[in-house]
Amino acid sequence: MSKGTINVSVDNIFPLIKKFLYSDHEIFLRELISNATDATLKMKHLANIGEAEGVEYGDPIIEVKLDKKKKELRIIDQGIGMTKEEVEKYINEIAFSGAEEFIEKYKDKNGKDAGIIGHFGLGFYSAFMVAKKVEIITKSYKDEPAVHWICDGSPEFTIEKADKKERGTEIILHIADDSTEFLEESRIRELLVKYNKFMPIPIKFGTRTETLPKPEDAKEEDKAPTKEVDNIINNPNPAWTKQPTELEDKDYNSFYRELYPMQFEEPLFHIHLNVDYPFNLTGILYFPKMTNDMSIQKDKIQLYQNQVFVTDNVEGIVPEFLTMLRGVIDSPDIPLNVSRSYLQADGAVKKISSYITRKVADKLKSLFNNDREGFEKKWNDIKIVIEYGMLTEDKFFEKAQDFALYPTVDDKYFTFSEFKEKIKDVQTDKDDNLVILYASNKEEQHSYIEAAKEKGYEVLLLDSPIVAHLLQKVESKEEKISFVRVDSDHVENLIKKDDAQVSKLSDEEKETLKTFLDGVIPKGKFSVQLEALDSNANPFIITEPEFMRRMKDMQKTGGGGMFGMGGFPEMYNLIVNTNHELVSEILNTKTDKKKERLVNQALDLARLSKNLLKGEELTAFIKRSYEMIK
Repeated sequence: MSKGTINVSVDNIFPLIKKFLYSDHEIFLRELISNATDATLKMKHLANIGEAEGVEYGDPIIEVKLDKKKKELRIIDQGIGMTKEEVEKYINEIAFSGAEEFIEKYKDKNGKDAGIIGHFGLGFYSAFMVAKKVEIITKSYKDEPAVHWICDGSPEFTIEKADKKERGTEIILHIADDSTEFLEESRIRELLVKYNKFMPIPIKFGTRTETLPKPEDAKEEDKAPTKEVDNIINNPNPAWTKQPTELEDKDYNSFYRELYPMQFEEPLFHIHLNVDYPFNLTGILYFPKMTNDMSIQKDKIQLYQNQVFVTDNVEGIVPEFLTMLRGVIDSPDIPLNVSRSYLQADGAVKKISSYITRKVADKLKSLFNNDREGFEKKWNDIKIVIEYGMLTEDKFFEKAQDFALYPTVDDKYFTFSEFKEKIKDVQTDKDDNLVILYASNKEEQHSYIEAAKEKGYEVLLLDSPIVAHLLQKVESKEEKISFVRVDSDHVENLIKKDDAQVSKLSDEEKETLKTFLDGVIPKGKFSVQLEALDSNANPFIITEPEFMRRMKDMQKTGGGGMFGMGGFPEMYNLIVNTNHELVSEILNTKTDKKKERLVNQALDLARLSKNLLKGEELTAFIKRSYEMIK
């Protein structure tokens, strides 16, 4: 037996490990199983290249054992094992990374590593976050004695021979009194499923009872035979590690349910990522059905490093607009700190983000080109992601011109170029600007939509929460194009033509009417404008200027231009149609009381059509209406 001191640069690294090195103590199990996986993959690689003569790789597993009475947790592998010299090198000199040296030595001809996960040194020491004493019993695949290493959380350790006969390593954690949660079977199972669900080596945790088929001559009342089998908690060959040619739609859907067992709806479609230059990246992204609530969608993509779960916060790797998708991304090229929990943005990450954006855009274009009808049916379920991408990523905006759809209120779908071509003859104003009309709510803006359709105008239905921001961007990219919501002005004024209506009222009559209206109509809410419109148009029409309303909408979802710091007043335009017979009647009514009643009734009808009449004012309107028809 020999004793020694661990080669570290401070007197006692263990309190530092416990307090600072890892953000979450539970990841100790992930680190230890990652190390066991490393050791097993190393053994496989050596066997494949003929460096381990006389050693059979076999069908190794990693076993996790729990002994609550003894307060012990064991992780046992059948991997490469370590000699005494290697224990002293990789365990006692913790700054050394066994995996890095191994990769350098055994890289294949293409410069790829053998799937080695990471840094044994520091990863191993995460065990001391939860253990008061740690033992290693290990036997190398080389013909050398087994080794038993023991450390109680101080810099001192002991190392002696062991009688272990089989190749591999066993880590024994004597769980500390403040970490007894890790002696609970349910807690360990939870961690194994969370972090190691797709590790490339089978992981055994206990056994389970399996029901066998009944013998052919069994009676109906006979119970089916059972047997105890290893409880393998992971899927070592998840879908993203396979080639797309090996998988069918049912395989992708099955894997989606494996990732999200509580998600009952099938995904709309998937994108299989598979690139090995200039970086390594595999994964599968799924488009689920989306709602307009962007805040609840995020953190559904899982990031893995060589099949080891790292995080479900993929901000910085996946472009923000795609964080609403679901699925898996796996890359050994994403740099992580020792806890594998925080990403350090660098050039590789930016390239990965750009690649994912391009791949998603290409897939969407392919779906659009190959099955436009099917794509149109899915549009409302995916539009929030695409519109958000167009808003936040210029490269995606350019690519999306080929497949982003603009639906009309009549459920017809156009690309932007198709729609421009369709409306250019009818919706170009006197200054040669193309005016695109849109509604955000078919029910609330119904009367305005109908008025526009009567003029032969097409009206888009753009109802996502970020539409105001997106329209600003489209207008900045396109020349002589403006978007105008269909209720932002009277239909005659939405697309200004040369032929203006002549007013039936003289200038003196208009001045008299304006003075009276200003005295009756609430000044803080409405700005009164007299306009000569078609005599069939409504007498009073409430509009909200496009600029003001759009700024308010943008402020609700973040941003809001130069007024973004403060709230917007509820101000509306009240357009009074001087050619309507009711307006003439108001002007010619003798008593002010009756005049006032007609004005209030017409105003309330206009407010009702705009969904602005509520509460006490709605009650007063109903009462007044009944009195007028008595």
